[in-house]
Amino acid sequence: MKLQRHGAIACLALTAVLGLSACGSDNNESSAAAGSAAAAECAPGTLNAQGSSAQKNAMAEWIKAYQQRCSGTTINYEPSGSGAGIQAFIAGTADFAGSDSPLKPEEQPQADAKCTGGQALNLPMVIGPVAVVYNVAGVDNLQFSPATLAKIFAGKVTKWDDPAIKADNPDAKLPSTAIQAVHRSDESGTTDNFTKYLAKTAEADWTLGNSKAWKAPGGVGAAKSDGVASKVKSTDGTISYVEWSYAENSDLTMAKIRNGNGEFVELTGDSAGKTIAGATFEGQGNDLKMSIDYNTKEAGAYPIVLATYEIVCSKGLAADKLPLVKGLLGHAASAEGQKELVELGYAPLPETVRTKVEAAVESLA
Repeated sequence: MKLQRHGAIACLALTAVLGLSACGSDNNESSAAAGSAAAAECAPGTLNAQGSSAQKNAMAEWIKAYQQRCSGTTINYEPSGSGAGIQAFIAGTADFAGSDSPLKPEEQPQADAKCTGGQALNLPMVIGPVAVVYNVAGVDNLQFSPATLAKIFAGKVTKWDDPAIKADNPDAKLPSTAIQAVHRSDESGTTDNFTKYLAKTAEADWTLGNSKAWKAPGGVGAAKSDGVASKVKSTDGTISYVEWSYAENSDLTMAKIRNGNGEFVELTGDSAGKTIAGATFEGQGNDLKMSIDYNTKEAGAYPIVLATYEIVCSKGLAADKLPLVKGLLGHAASAEGQKELVELGYAPLPETVRTKVEAAVESLA
């Protein structure tokens, strides 16, 4: 039942953000057109990709749909983490990489070198809201300001009944249980985005900047998103950050987060979409890396969101790989491909972003 309710919320968000009748049959014609466009790129062969575990469930859905259309096609996606995916792309062992952050300035020329006659593009493919999840016996409906979160994850707040948490939750009955702040032990774009959020919204309390690797002292490490979700699910006193889809699938308790407008906002497809709609593009041409305003003052906006990217060559793909990459990513960027994700804990790309990504995929050569 929870997934059905969640799907209904996401469908409403999809309708609002894309301007489509995404939850009914009126969109069948455009979906069929998108499907035909993707199918036109069918070709036998194998793709190997890896990277972001945040997009694992999305990629699995896209691959399933694409392979059902395209017989003789094998697509492998390993959710090895964003850092590992980018390194595999640079090493030439991944045909494209999934990453929850765009390429760093020092990574871009290394990735470009793999693209004969072109460059490595950062293409946002789906919105992965980041949930703050916790497990405190007998406690629910918690909410956090950025400063309180920064103090918890920096190791400055160590008990659940700390005055900072009480100030955010004046009506909660908080135990003196020790806090176990769980972080990703592997390099992760989710960590990069979460620490970027802390650095942008609570700079007085979070002085460690942002990175794919966790820099704060203390806490408990867990590998990949599955490991984080499992640790929180099984351990009293824990708090962590994990993609919405994993929080939903593991039935974790999620906190409301205060945005730049002073509102404590629940994570929904609609509230996450409001933050992404205000993002700006930093890249040039078909390089679509985005800058997200974590201090958004948009009413009802949930501020901790990430755009999960595909890193792919604009030119220089092997002749036997090009139609497969264009077909799979073209399907992912289509209205139909975005619609497929609403039950899985993702928010769709705003239409203004989706059409840019779709055009960028079509331009791959």
